[in-house]
Order: sequence, then structure tokens, then C-alpha cells
Amino acid sequence: MTTLYDVPADALIEALADELADRIEQPDWFEFAKTGAQRELPPEQDDFWYIRAGSLLRKVAMNGPVGVERLSTEYGSTKSGSNRYVVAPAHRSDGSKKVIRTILQQLEEEALIESSEARGREISAEGRSFLDDTAGEVMSNLDRPELERYA
Repeated sequence: MTTLYDVPADALIEALADELADRIEQPDWFEFAKTGAQRELPPEQDDFWYIRAGSLLRKVAMNGPVGVERLSTEYGSTKSGSNRYVVAPAHRSDGSKKVIRTILQQLEEEALIESSEARGREISAEGRSFLDDTAGEVMSNLDRPELERYA
């Protein structure tokens, strides 16, 4: 049986994004939201919400139980004094917690992850099955030369 560890992350996240596009809905406010304080503009990709949801589902499955704070740190980057004109040393900045929290809540509504107050969020049995089924589809669609590159 193929698991999420057996396929390349980028191919799995793309496949998860396609599957999740039918299950979750992008909020209206997202077209105006940045993904962190270090960003100047919102994301330009049309399917960014679903790609981030697939990425979060994979991270929760691999690193769970995990909380919003730790995920925000993982999705953050450096922030210079000014993004266009570097006039100060770079500093660390976290990713948007609202975006992460909203996606996690949507994944909870779909029963793909579970939440516990003391420990954080972790993958549910249905979520693990969903990930493994998607990983199996990705594995069957991979070309052999591409598969050997990741082996």
C-alpha cells in the first residue's frame, strides 16, 4: 500500500489540491488577504487556497499533533526592513495565522483532521485514508523516470 511518504511532496500536494477543491471553499475575504506580514501582496495563484490546504493536511499528517503557532512558523519567512529597498537587516516573520486556522477548521469540518485542546490537531482515520488513496493515485500516474529520480 502506498503512503504519503512514498510519493514526491509536490506531486502529492497538487493531487490533494485537486481533490480538496471539491470539498472545501475559498472564503470571500481571501482575495484581499496576505499570507504573512512579510508579504506585500496577496497570492496571485487562482488555486492557492487549495494548494495550501493540501500542504497543511500533509504537514499535520507528518508532524501531528501540531498547533497553529508551529504551522505559522513553518510557513513564515524573512522580512527585511523594506521589501523593495533593503535598508535594514532581515528579521523572521511568521505566516498568516488566520489563513492557517481557517483552512484547519475547514479540514476539521470535512473530518480529515481532529482537534484536541491540549495537544493540537492531528490526522483522523478518514484523513489518513484520504491521503493514502491520493498517494496511490499519484504513484500510479508517475512516469518511471520521474519515479526513479525520487528513489
